[in-house]
Amino acid sequence: ASSGIGLATARRIHADGGTVALLATRAAMLDGIASELGDRAFAVPTDVSDPSQVSASIERCFELLGDVDLVVNSAGVDGPSALLDITDEKWARSIGVNLSGPFYVSRESARRLKGGSCIINIGSELSFMGMGLYVDYCASKAGLIGLTQALAAELAERQIRVNAICPGPVDTPMMEAEIAWFPNPDEVRQMAVDRVPLKRWATPDEIADAVVYMAGAKFATGAAWSLDGGTTAC
Repeated sequence: ASSGIGLATARRIHADGGTVALLATRAAMLDGIASELGDRAFAVPTDVSDPSQVSASIERCFELLGDVDLVVNSAGVDGPSALLDITDEKWARSIGVNLSGPFYVSRESARRLKGGSCIINIGSELSFMGMGLYVDYCASKAGLIGLTQALAAELAERQIRVNAICPGPVDTPMMEAEIAWFPNPDEVRQMAVDRVPLKRWATPDEIADAVVYMAGAKFATGAAWSLDGGTTAC
């Protein structure tokens, strides 16, 4: 929750009166955000791809927050690479952060969550479609939908809901870093806008709004909500 969708979501929930625990790898940045938010915000530095760190961090979150109503798995790594250039390390990192991370966080949270709470995973339009140069990312985000649905099926008897929100391009630092990888970033950026029927990128705040809405949708579980400006529908 140190940037992008995670940070926007934390800020929105905090502004609405909620208490938030921020998990990310960048400890100094997390501390600054928690300090900026003030009361009801806690920094819990965590590499979500490390199950031992996640176990300790989730225990700490419940100590700080008491009962938890909402868990948002928004950590993500991205970056284009041709198939033959994807190293074992890059593959492991993509799967580790984008898929194993939500599994670890959800598993440890589920030990403690009460009925009426929910887990929301941040997927992608690439959860539903393939794209060249994004083999590792597509695989991790497609797997996240399977994880979401399986968790929803298992946890429903405890009245714990699990859903996914799947954005298209979002105006975040990660997206800008991704665009900068290409030799023609201005052209690629315009192409990324043009392929969206609404002809723009989403803002992180718009995704945060969707998280809050989905958290309140009491009969929704196992859903994967495309929030991509119409890209996967057209």
